[in-house]
Amino acid sequence: MPITMVSIAGRSLLALLFILAGAAKIAGPKPFLDHMAAHHIPGLLLPLVIALELGAGLALLIGWQSSFAAAALALFCLATAFGFHLDLADKAERTLFFKDLAIAGGLMVIAASAWRG
Repeated sequence: MPITMVSIAGRSLLALLFILAGAAKIAGPKPFLDHMAAHHIPGLLLPLVIALELGAGLALLIGWQSSFAAAALALFCLATAFGFHLDLADKAERTLFFKDLAIAGGLMVIAASAWRG
């Protein structure tokens, strides 16, 4: 399989994660707002989170401005890891923390390769 097909598949799978998350926040924002409040994160940020997840997710999906979209989503994943999943004594939170870091790492690779051309 050509490397381009693999790149498109990988970008699409990552993009889907964010697009579906943004759509879920639109469909039912209350649990997300409650979770944000529990972590002392202002609910006023939720529309920005939705815009980022949908906008950058769609950009990544179609390959438009991939370096910027991937970089923005990588920073978002890092913020999510350190803002929500720092209870590393809890196994589930520890898993979510490292998943967010791993996703950020994959997005950084996409951003770097897109800048490199």
